[in-house]
Amino acid sequence: MTKPAVLAAAPFPPFTMEPLEQAFAVHRLWEGLDQSAAGSIRALATNTLFGRLGAEVMDRLPALEIIANFGVGYDNIDIDAAVARGVVVTNTGGVLDEEVADLTLGLLLATIRRLPQAERHLRAGLWEKGAFPLSPTLRGRRVGILGLGAIGKAVARRLEGFGVDIAYHGRSRQEGVAYPWYPTPVALAQAVDVLVVVVPGGPATVGLVDAQVLAALGPQGVLINVSRGTVVDETALIAALQDGTILAAGLDVFAREPHVPAALLAQDNAVLLPHVGSGSVATRTAMGQLMIDNLAAWFDTGRALTPVPETRHLQG
Repeated sequence: MTKPAVLAAAPFPPFTMEPLEQAFAVHRLWEGLDQSAAGSIRALATNTLFGRLGAEVMDRLPALEIIANFGVGYDNIDIDAAVARGVVVTNTGGVLDEEVADLTLGLLLATIRRLPQAERHLRAGLWEKGAFPLSPTLRGRRVGILGLGAIGKAVARRLEGFGVDIAYHGRSRQEGVAYPWYPTPVALAQAVDVLVVVVPGGPATVGLVDAQVLAALGPQGVLINVSRGTVVDETALIAALQDGTILAAGLDVFAREPHVPAALLAQDNAVLLPHVGSGSVATRTAMGQLMIDNLAAWFDTGRALTPVPETRHLQG
């Protein structure tokens, strides 16, 4: 039996690439793709390493039926172009929620208690010359979650164990959620002194956390971003860190990854990570398997397991 043809847009880790090639006839876009092969390709597997997947790539694949994304965020894919061509798009939501929530709490604690700075103090031999300065605390703080989706709820469950008050903002108030809801990001920032950003990326959320939100957060405020770098106005954030508009920031994502502005690198009140929210072997393996399972389900039944909301109506 002939294996369905799948185009891999960019390299995947071996624990994903090997089972992908076992299940399908995989073509590697980075090695070149002639038009005769392109005409047989029904599926495309992609990730953020490829960059923006737009109409020009889809137009090269006249038989394309499905795009399987390695990741929960899919702002790297032109959804409008996919819908216009009747192409279903899937993501790997669910399997990484707990891992990202764990990382979020670690980043929050590291930022408030200045753990990376304390380690640098020790490694530089400065402890023998004097104690590391006392840090701020999580005690008594109120935490706002910007985007109470699956990851946001997982973060909130963990925060409950720390005994802090929790509030949230989303497009609408959620039924069955006991945390206070605020109608705008500014209103939420005014009510809290820690803002955890977990909204999806994409045009609708570009610059959502701007200078006004940061000013509302205030001089004791801490910003944590584990969503997409584009959600935060990076220029405004740098200024807020430099002039004391907010106390500190913990960032796992940046506007132009893997580039990190020199001004951010220079800030001692910023804890910076190289987009490792889901970056454990176990979780990345599960993400790769779900991507493959989406493709297999599509070829077997005509229905993917985790289509993104914009393309659910395209399933047979």
